[in-house]
Amino acid sequence: MHTAEIVLALLVLATLVAVFAERLRLPAPSLLVLAGLAVGLLPGVPDVHVAPDLVSLVVLPPLLYAAAVDVVITDLQTVLKPVLVLALGLVAATAVTVALVLHAITPSVSIEAALVLGAVLASTDPVAVSALARRLQLPPKLLALVQGESLLNDATSLLLFRVVVGGVVAGHLAGPVHFPLQFVGLGAGGAAIGIACGLVVRQLHQRTDDAVVAAVISLLTPYAVFVLAEVAHTSGVTAVVFGGLYLGRRRFQMSRGPARLQTAHLYGVVVFLLESAVFAVIGLQLPTLVRHLTSREDDFFLAALAVTATLLVVRVLWVWAVSYLPGELEQRRSRVVAVTSWAGTRGVVPLAAALSIPLTTHAGAPFPHRGLLLVLATTCTAMTLVAQGLTLGAVVSRTGVVADVDALSREQAVARHAALSAAMNRLDELRDREEASPAAIDGLRREFADRLDRAAGLLAAADAVTGPRATREEMRTLRRELIAVQSARLHQLVDDGRISEPVRRRVQRLLDLDEARSAD
Repeated sequence: MHTAEIVLALLVLATLVAVFAERLRLPAPSLLVLAGLAVGLLPGVPDVHVAPDLVSLVVLPPLLYAAAVDVVITDLQTVLKPVLVLALGLVAATAVTVALVLHAITPSVSIEAALVLGAVLASTDPVAVSALARRLQLPPKLLALVQGESLLNDATSLLLFRVVVGGVVAGHLAGPVHFPLQFVGLGAGGAAIGIACGLVVRQLHQRTDDAVVAAVISLLTPYAVFVLAEVAHTSGVTAVVFGGLYLGRRRFQMSRGPARLQTAHLYGVVVFLLESAVFAVIGLQLPTLVRHLTSREDDFFLAALAVTATLLVVRVLWVWAVSYLPGELEQRRSRVVAVTSWAGTRGVVPLAAALSIPLTTHAGAPFPHRGLLLVLATTCTAMTLVAQGLTLGAVVSRTGVVADVDALSREQAVARHAALSAAMNRLDELRDREEASPAAIDGLRREFADRLDRAAGLLAAADAVTGPRATREEMRTLRRELIAVQSARLHQLVDDGRISEPVRRRVQRLLDLDEARSAD
């Protein structure tokens, strides 16, 4: 089977799994790993080999960029202290503990090689974690904690991985002075390049109103930032993360609505295709990796169980300690420990790091235990995706940590009403100054007055606290049904010859936008 056929088969598999995951209300990444593993165990399925640079260069930059842009900086700032403790301290603790456990179970694996696996598995998956957290409607600050920690620990763990791998390849790890200097130098250089590129990209966005061009700029941005940082011998991952954070804070000021919609739709497709293919590869590649292990490494499953248990225990203990930091998290300690510790699924980033382990050292010898490290990284990633991904919803439900939907609806109503009131005031100013024609002002006043009345009605409904309240899901279902009725009526008008097809498409686009807003 050729590579193109394998890729196409993976995308078809990912689409089918996504459909069933939506119906079963289960996370698609977890089901994709199981589906890929099932396919990989079928007789006649060819061995799957992924090039070391493919995932790190093609897949990783847009996924990290999409996750970084999605972070709400203002919420992240309120939980920045625990996020930094998790992103720095937890990464180091996880890497060292995993290395010690693996070396104790498999003494043939040196501490240096085991530390490579520890650095690989210290990173969680920001896209999967963010998707799970949003679907489960976590409160804004807890969502920012989970998103920020999963994003920043990717940067720190991959920095650690790069330094450790460089030491193993060279034959010796850096000393206690050079090691932290190299770590900080790579991270600081990457962050500086990411922010500098963000400044340039911001200027490019501000100079174009073409939605397609803006979408192309957004798609190329993570790749350009990553390559520039790597060429400058700094961390491409750190550059993408900081560039995404910078641009995410300013995306609503540097581009117009059509461009943002186009970019959001484009990235939705790109993230789905890339991450779905990688999660399927995790399961599909595992049988191939196992078959290539040596006889001395056949007991890998015991080591995988021990390493996975170590990841969970270290995370629970570290998050529990972080919850004692003064601040918002201290007030609901048990809930934070339960949800945050169980939201640490591994995913694309550990796989990308493991696949990028060099084949040989500088001396020309094979990289020590590379095959075993790949198997353990893939197995542990699959275990966390299945175990934590399938049960996180139950943990959130059991702890009761969910966002206040009523408060969120009222806040949205207040924002909508305030924005429309500002628009009406501006129309009054333009009329008084005679800076626009009366016909244009009167037409827009009628349009915005109607919107303002509807916003006032939504605000009044949000303020009503008596009587039964409709659930958000019920409102969304009814709205979809009403939109479907309107779409059917439009088709009927075209068939009857009462309106033209171009008019139907324009009105249908308004209905599509309405449906998209209701899905947010």
